[in-house]
Amino acid sequence: MRRAARVDENQSDIVQGLMYMGATVQLLHAVGQGCPDLLVGFKGRNYLLEVKNPDKDPNQQKLTKDQERWHALWSGQKAVVRTLDEAIIAINCNGNGL
Repeated sequence: MRRAARVDENQSDIVQGLMYMGATVQLLHAVGQGCPDLLVGFKGRNYLLEVKNPDKDPNQQKLTKDQERWHALWSGQKAVVRTLDEAIIAINCNGNGL
């Protein structure tokens, strides 16, 4: 039985900021198995963003084992972001990550 997906406190601010600039956002945090938190559509492209909270202890900001595995196996774009500014950079730099 899988635990309920945790959502970082800063996720809603990042989502609102991205939507304000014209992006569409689909929440994926409930998918589990290491899948990133957000699917972002912007200027005809899709971006996968894993949200981490910069206010937490650095050990709590690390990717989980499932997230590490997912990131290692995924051959497409993905990025880990902690702030709206990092999310904007991720989607404006063709999603090459951070």
